[in-house]
Amino acid sequence: MTLIKSISGIRGTIGGKPGESLTPVDVVKFTAAFGSFLLKRNPSLKKVVIGRDARISGEIISGLVSNTLLSLGLDLVDLGLSTTPTVEVAVVKEKASGGIILTASHNPIQWNALKLLNEKGEFISGENGEDILNTAEKEDFYFSEVKQLGHLTLDNTHLKSHIDDILKLELVDVEAIRKANFSVVIDAINSTGAIAVPLLLEALGVKEIKCINSEPNGHFAHNPEPLPKHLGEISNELQKGDFDLGIVVDPDVDRLAFICENGEPFGEEYTLVSIADYVLSKTKEKGQKTVSNLSSTMALKDVTEKHGGEYHASAVGEVNVVTKMKEVGAIIGGEGNGGVIYPELHYGRDALVGIALFLSNLAHFNKPVGFLRKSYTNYFISKKKIELDANMDVDGILEQIQVKYKKYPIDVQDGVKILFDKEWVHLRKSNTEPIVRIYAESEFETTADNLADKIIQDIKEIMNKQ
Repeated sequence: MTLIKSISGIRGTIGGKPGESLTPVDVVKFTAAFGSFLLKRNPSLKKVVIGRDARISGEIISGLVSNTLLSLGLDLVDLGLSTTPTVEVAVVKEKASGGIILTASHNPIQWNALKLLNEKGEFISGENGEDILNTAEKEDFYFSEVKQLGHLTLDNTHLKSHIDDILKLELVDVEAIRKANFSVVIDAINSTGAIAVPLLLEALGVKEIKCINSEPNGHFAHNPEPLPKHLGEISNELQKGDFDLGIVVDPDVDRLAFICENGEPFGEEYTLVSIADYVLSKTKEKGQKTVSNLSSTMALKDVTEKHGGEYHASAVGEVNVVTKMKEVGAIIGGEGNGGVIYPELHYGRDALVGIALFLSNLAHFNKPVGFLRKSYTNYFISKKKIELDANMDVDGILEQIQVKYKKYPIDVQDGVKILFDKEWVHLRKSNTEPIVRIYAESEFETTADNLADKIIQDIKEIMNKQ
């Protein structure tokens, strides 16, 4: 059993003992800490928005969260089955003090989580997260008396409102999508994508829509992380030749992957690349900026510079990407895991707006999806890790790696990233265990693997000298 408390929320496996997994006791204590934080920050603003994916444990967790917030005297708007980006947008529309998304994102069925939003519908800051963790640890919260309990409102209208806002975006070309007569197959993983994605595609005028794993019952048909090795069913469907495109989302619909017309993966790293390419191509001003995290493909930098723009890298993590986007004024950004952040709508990963922009791009491109994928440089990312002894000085090891490669450009805002000509290696230490994760990218798969292996060998040599 696992329970992970972090500055962005709490997540864990269902069942077990309090403090060791995500039990009702832990859910109530953490929710109470967050609700108390909201009340202290703005006592006059007592509205909170919640929504959940379709996990089996979701209804139970939602009941615990709802009743805890109501017991604190907070008014609650419950979206029920929803998506992460829809909850984010709803917080702003409801003028709420914050929100909670009940989802463990791409984690397997036994997991669930509480993800915390501020009044902007964005993930809370690290400083706020520390305050909430401390409050939960001390159980420093106070519940309301019976005449001061909060009021519950059930509201299932926000998904349609979210989709309506997407249709109004200038770069979403509904007419071009309608004329293209696309036929699309969706893998909705038996979660809320089964509700949201077909509604979006219908609104966009997609000609033919087939949804597999289409029951939002939380019984995930396969590992819910949208990686090629988990997507055999939709790939087989496309190989029959009846569809132009495959769309895959994770359980809470903030990550997005595409499958080409022949069943080949488009590559989740290239979700953001292709959408940014389209957005930049339709932007008149030169020098527009894009952002992705340090472990994402350099293909985004390529397309950004092709359009005369500026690329910026952030530390890993959605909150860090958003911070960097605001800092530099980026028009689009995200992560190589299929997370697209389009500030014209909101500052959050949003598979729905990603789908609308991608289909607009594809309609203008007027060729099969596979041809669009081939228009980008084919990079390979090798992902490895090395386990260290618990008493090892990990920071010291990373400092020695910096010294060894000091003649190359190095980015140290999140671990150590060494930049070569058309290749890079990124080292990040785990915050929870003695592990260094190593990512390397190159135009050649063997080169990426060799780069990662070389760094692993360097680390081993340093360890032997300690």
